[in-house]
Amino acid sequence: MTAPLDIEGPAAPPRANGELVFAEPWEGRAFAMAVTLYEAGAFTWPRFQAALIARIAARETAPTQDGPYHYYRLWLAALEDVLVGLCVVSTEELNARAHVLTQRLPGHDHDRDIESL
Repeated sequence: MTAPLDIEGPAAPPRANGELVFAEPWEGRAFAMAVTLYEAGAFTWPRFQAALIARIAARETAPTQDGPYHYYRLWLAALEDVLVGLCVVSTEELNARAHVLTQRLPGHDHDRDIESL
């Protein structure tokens, strides 16, 4: 089973010459997490797509909120919405993990334990 990524409209991922475009490594990882969890049966694609469309619609009604439009921030927020809605993870757990990640030095994508190996 693969995610139906031939979608059009506001929920469609950014593309250039038909290929997906990721400006930063985390964007590709966020994209892959959603697709992998969908393929593992954690949620249906329509559920994720509805969450993404809701995030985009909310952003369009408040365009000055959080700076410029950033598709993959909305993608990740939609994934979080789905996982919280399914009780896979709590909002508190997400916030705690996000706080830990913000304490990392810029440019460090790996855990400190892994880097020391």
